[in-house]
Amino acid sequence: MKAEEVVRYLQDNPGFFEDYAELLAQIYIPHPHGGRAIPIAERQILTLREKSRMLEGKLAELIMFGEENDAIGEKIHRLCLALLPAADLQAMLQVLYYNLREDFTVPHTALRIWRGAGQGIEFAVASEELHQYAGRLERPFCGPDANPEVLRWFGDTAAQLRSIACMPLRDGGGECFGMLALASEDPKRFYPEMGTLYLKRLGELLGAALQRYL
Repeated sequence: MKAEEVVRYLQDNPGFFEDYAELLAQIYIPHPHGGRAIPIAERQILTLREKSRMLEGKLAELIMFGEENDAIGEKIHRLCLALLPAADLQAMLQVLYYNLREDFTVPHTALRIWRGAGQGIEFAVASEELHQYAGRLERPFCGPDANPEVLRWFGDTAAQLRSIACMPLRDGGGECFGMLALASEDPKRFYPEMGTLYLKRLGELLGAALQRYL
């Protein structure tokens, strides 16, 4: 018989080892971590222990991610509560920059808005190419190779930046009218493979908040 036929037979006849229970004590197979042979029952125990350790590791990882997500969700909530009472655009921007710096520990933030008119660097002219680039973003960009024009927003600190996140700002109709960029000297702060759910929510929150003043 071929090995596949033996496997198929045992799968189709789960009562085989009930009828031949003494066979379990007579079969010896290689130890998974050594050359000596062990009974098949002991091998099953070792396999279950390995699976148990693997599941414990995955559970610990899920708990860690859950706690991190809870903490970020709480920060988003605090930012939302802080933005709501802002009396004007300048007050709202001060709240935004303060929370991103102090609560989210983002060292560098840049914002550009290309709708409406206003004072301040936030309304500095952005190229049509950047408008189109931001409009095409279906999810926040994260990584070291940011758009060169966005990188220039950070002035003299741009040379030290190693990771950037860019979020398009959209109105209720889905039209992009600006961009928020977060930057760090830490290359692992915003990396291409990271989850962007909360960055997307941050962009959506800011886009909705800005609608009151544009």
